[in-house]
Amino acid sequence: MPLDTSIKSVLIIGSGPIIIGQACEFDYSGSQASRSLREEGIEVSLINSNPATIMTDEVTADHIYLLPLTLESLEFILSERQIDCVLPTMGGQTALNLCKEASEVGLWERYGVRVIGVDLQVIETTENREAFRQFCVNLGLGVAPSIIANSMLEGKDAAQKIGFPLVIRPSYTLGGSGGGFVHKSEDFELALSRGLQASPVHEVLVEKAVLGWKEFELELLRDNNDNVVIICTVENLDPMGVHTGDSITVAPAMTLPDPVFQEMRNQAMLMMRALGNFSGGCNVQFALNPDTEEIIVIEINPRVSRSSALASKATGYPIAKIAAKLAIGYTLDELKNQITKTTSAFFEPALDYVIVKIPRWNFDKFIGCDPILGLQMKAVGEVMGIGRTFAEALQKACQSLENGKLGLGADGKSWTRTQDILDSLEHPSWDRIFKIKDAIDLGVPIHSIHKLTHIDPWFLYQIQDLVKLEKEIKRYTLQNIPATLLLKAKTKGYSDAQLAFLLGRIEEESVYEHRKSLGIKRVYKMVDTCAAEFESKTNYFYSTFDVENESVVTNKKKIVVLGAGPNRIGQGIEFDYCCVHGILALKEVGYEAIMVNCNPETVSTDFDIADKLYFEPVFWEHLWELIDLEKPEGVIVQLGGQTALKLSKKLHEKGIKIIGTSYDNMDIAEDRGRFSDLLKELGIPYPDYGTALSAEEALVVANKVGYPVLVRPSYVLGGQRMRIVINDEECERSVINLLKDIPDNKILIDHFLDRAKEAEIDAIFDGDDVEIMGIMEHIEPAGIHSGDSNSVLPPYSLGPIVIETMKEYTEKLCRALDIRGLINIQFAIKNDIVYVIEANPRASRTTPFICKAYKIPYLNVATKIMAGTHKLKDFTFEPALKGYAIKEPVFSFDKFPNVSKELGPEMKSTGEAIYFIKDLYDPYFRHLYKEKSMFLSR
Repeated sequence: MPLDTSIKSVLIIGSGPIIIGQACEFDYSGSQASRSLREEGIEVSLINSNPATIMTDEVTADHIYLLPLTLESLEFILSERQIDCVLPTMGGQTALNLCKEASEVGLWERYGVRVIGVDLQVIETTENREAFRQFCVNLGLGVAPSIIANSMLEGKDAAQKIGFPLVIRPSYTLGGSGGGFVHKSEDFELALSRGLQASPVHEVLVEKAVLGWKEFELELLRDNNDNVVIICTVENLDPMGVHTGDSITVAPAMTLPDPVFQEMRNQAMLMMRALGNFSGGCNVQFALNPDTEEIIVIEINPRVSRSSALASKATGYPIAKIAAKLAIGYTLDELKNQITKTTSAFFEPALDYVIVKIPRWNFDKFIGCDPILGLQMKAVGEVMGIGRTFAEALQKACQSLENGKLGLGADGKSWTRTQDILDSLEHPSWDRIFKIKDAIDLGVPIHSIHKLTHIDPWFLYQIQDLVKLEKEIKRYTLQNIPATLLLKAKTKGYSDAQLAFLLGRIEEESVYEHRKSLGIKRVYKMVDTCAAEFESKTNYFYSTFDVENESVVTNKKKIVVLGAGPNRIGQGIEFDYCCVHGILALKEVGYEAIMVNCNPETVSTDFDIADKLYFEPVFWEHLWELIDLEKPEGVIVQLGGQTALKLSKKLHEKGIKIIGTSYDNMDIAEDRGRFSDLLKELGIPYPDYGTALSAEEALVVANKVGYPVLVRPSYVLGGQRMRIVINDEECERSVINLLKDIPDNKILIDHFLDRAKEAEIDAIFDGDDVEIMGIMEHIEPAGIHSGDSNSVLPPYSLGPIVIETMKEYTEKLCRALDIRGLINIQFAIKNDIVYVIEANPRASRTTPFICKAYKIPYLNVATKIMAGTHKLKDFTFEPALKGYAIKEPVFSFDKFPNVSKELGPEMKSTGEAIYFIKDLYDPYFRHLYKEKSMFLSR
């Protein structure tokens, strides 16, 4: 069936602010869907409240509505635009729920809008737990015994009939919110109450728990002709009992017997075809009894999901792009494979490599939280490693996590207390995969580990092979290790730093130079969707140790952009936004733009954003070898947050040009002590301070500057480990804990400006001129991390003298640091004195907010200045904001109910929303000001 020509305009509903369970994967899907529709000449309107997204950019859609995701906002858009159809399948559970709510009040019918991509009855069938159970039963599919409950009495009755252990699954929630396992009757009432409260319809499914069964996911597409294609089969390394968003996953499935796989395919296709009017992407989850091979259906998501983004990056197949075209009438056989350009989209991708996804958690931000993984998702992000083998992909994923790991162990940080290790195997947390290796290293039998974890023995034996290999490597030195053994280690994913440890704690660079002399070098392979069966024209690569290199190096001038790695608190989607705009700007000025990143949820890792995409860890060894191959003009580190910035020292030491601000000037800003010295030299007020390398030195400094003091490390993001302390005991404890987690860090102890106002400036400097992008005033007082504060643009209460002083200090710092490109400066104002707190010589989390509020492409400008192709005088800036914009932080405290919600200098928010108000009399602003500000009574 060809394109439905009656569709002239489509509204895409976004997913709102980033929260745990619904992250930047929906920016990826929404952006891809919008571009896909616009290719067909369709006018796209898009609603989302998240300013840190590419999908809310004018490069993505024709009409952007940065509005709250409410019925009122939808009606406003429908009254302003002639909308033919709404596509709700690209914005996660938030979009589906809002679409359903709009239908129930007759909004779509009133404005003559058709829902495409999914039938509203399908949403009801799949999200209503009882309706879905009955749907599966009617199809003859296996499901776990379960009973629906809408009250405490019904829930207790269901538990009595089913028996323990059981699982509580609330209806119409995301990320497993409100759900959980209950092993004992005395825990049931609290768990049931939490589940009923989490469900917007006060409904839960009380279900028999199939703990220890294996879990698999299938990503599918279906068109109007009932054609169904399986895009990817994903195996969860962790068994049932751990939310799939918190599970390590592998593709293709490693331990799935073919007859069982075929049965899963048949059942998934049967469900897809029985869902009624449905054209687009779908995710189906199965549980498999490892002893009997019995299959039961867990759930089906009739939309693009977190797993869809992973499957797209794993296979190279653009699921969201194709799903959008299916929604407007195309069939799979009418569409081309976007990678080969010659074959049909009606094919199933073939993988000649393995991908491993590992979630990223931030339990350190939620002191006192329960770090045990279960039914409710707790991860804030994820990484993906690609290799020729499971071991290689696993090691690369570990190297991508940004948690100090060099790979899977072999770094001197192994745990040696057997009982602690065994406890952690039975009660999974963020580090269970590392503890499994420690257990094997200590001689714990595989069958004992399997009994505790229920992880398939195949995976355990793969890790055991790594332990055996390490023991063999330890018998040698760098001078006498056989080349074949060194090559074997590299094909198993070992980093040079791991090998340096195993070979006697030598220098990483020595290993690199030695293997290079032996001809053991990385080559780069295509992610081509077809396992090289057809010629592909993709620019999407991963590294491995093989013979043939498939990445053709051009003679063009090229620049590498370093991505931000996994999402985590303090460094989220906003930096991916910055990277994408950096890439687009470089392409505009004629550079070959090369992207390096390891986050499968992002737009920057989409196959058609950069001229070349290397899906690799943002990890020194990988970057060094890639630069050696491509020989770029330089590397941009200013856009990828702290992840990219902390690689600048090694780039500088190796003589690799950093595009933009120099390493030494960035280091002055990042090193708390050097920066304070610069402020003193420039005559800029700053809190009295001192630096320390030990607890003893810190106490001396703290007593000199006077309590309360702010204790903070250098080179961190999101206020990591920052603490306000009021006496020697607190100061000593804070510094000891800090040095334990971040050894050898220079600590700044500065006097805390209690009851001060806080503000910040984002600016661009080109060596001659300064452009103030935006001045933001925080509603909360100093002491609350800027990422957790409500920011108002432009300032709402700062006087003209204060503002001019801030501008003056900004220019002084830009010139002193010789900034090229972006800088963010944070100020505290007390008794009308302006103090500089810190400067970040890079893109910040406020950069997208300012770009959206003023509708000015500041990132495009800053990148061209970094590249040296333009000056500020080449651009005209005309901010479009009328009134004020407010950046409101969004938290995921509901995932950690027993954790303090008190805010401080360490960031805890997972996302943000933007709100526009005409004036300061707006009720929204008045409410925020009354609730958050300490200055209202003055």
